[in-house]
Amino acid sequence: MNNLNISSLQNFFTEKRKIVIISHTNPDGDAVGSSLALFNYFLIKNQEVNVILPNNFPEYLDWMKGSDSIFFYNLKKIESNQLLNNADVIFCLDFNALNRVDKLEDVLRKVKAKKVLIDHHLQPELNSFDYVFSETKVSSTAELIYDFITALGDEKLINIDIASCIYAGIMTDTGSFSYSCNFEKTYQITSRLIKLGMDAEEIHHLVYDTFSESRLRLLGFCLSEKLSVIEEFSTAYIALSKEDLKRFNYQVGDTEGVVNYALSINHIKLAALFTERDGKIRISFRSKGDVDVNVFARTYFEGGGHHNASGATSYLSLEDTIAKFKESIVAI
Repeated sequence: MNNLNISSLQNFFTEKRKIVIISHTNPDGDAVGSSLALFNYFLIKNQEVNVILPNNFPEYLDWMKGSDSIFFYNLKKIESNQLLNNADVIFCLDFNALNRVDKLEDVLRKVKAKKVLIDHHLQPELNSFDYVFSETKVSSTAELIYDFITALGDEKLINIDIASCIYAGIMTDTGSFSYSCNFEKTYQITSRLIKLGMDAEEIHHLVYDTFSESRLRLLGFCLSEKLSVIEEFSTAYIALSKEDLKRFNYQVGDTEGVVNYALSINHIKLAALFTERDGKIRISFRSKGDVDVNVFARTYFEGGGHHNASGATSYLSLEDTIAKFKESIVAI
């Protein structure tokens, strides 16, 4: 965190401001957790604050305090645009470029408000933001929110509600502390959150032990019918069509984590999940070791993210997207 920038922002919030917090499309646990942690912090600071997300998030995240106050841009575009146009400052969390917010991008590029980026993804789009707090080695943006609040001198204001949101972000973006968490500080912060009285076991239950029957059957279908392995390139992938999703009554978040099962196969170094949506294919990439899926996603699919976890969107058909993927892995 840049202490000079933090100091200037600290002075900025000595007066009541209109604050909007946004995160990326298809928000995950880190996006929702970091957004609501900052939202609850600014409520304590008596600021006028709102959260706008491009679209909805999985039901297993709706227990976090403030989730019922979120504006979804795809459902409340007029109200959201008013909030953005009237904002003094917009916090952009858990994404590194404005094209990651889908239809929010156009209005975000035009607003006069100061834009503050807090993120942990590689290669942030620096020119799009007035302040950039980017740390690519940390577990999650939620961890950076803890650092941000602490840098403002307000660690004492972190209560159980804020702590629970931060923990949810850290936990989900590390796969329950199984990757991107090989740093002492992550566990020090987690320890402080638990010391506040936050219930880590209950949060794990709320996120990971509340599957619907259809979601579990979809997972079984992915592994038994849709898993493909390309042994010569140490690659595995799963591809789901719109018909597949409809068959299992797909709900937002039902494919979360599925790509990790493909990566768990012995000797597999690259895994991908292709999910067909209306007019596009959503792609999740995962890798082991020195296989850089951030570079792979950027080079072949105009995506990006982290070294071992990235995403992209293809506007080709599902079949053509898979064909392009197979052609591209030859170069890895």
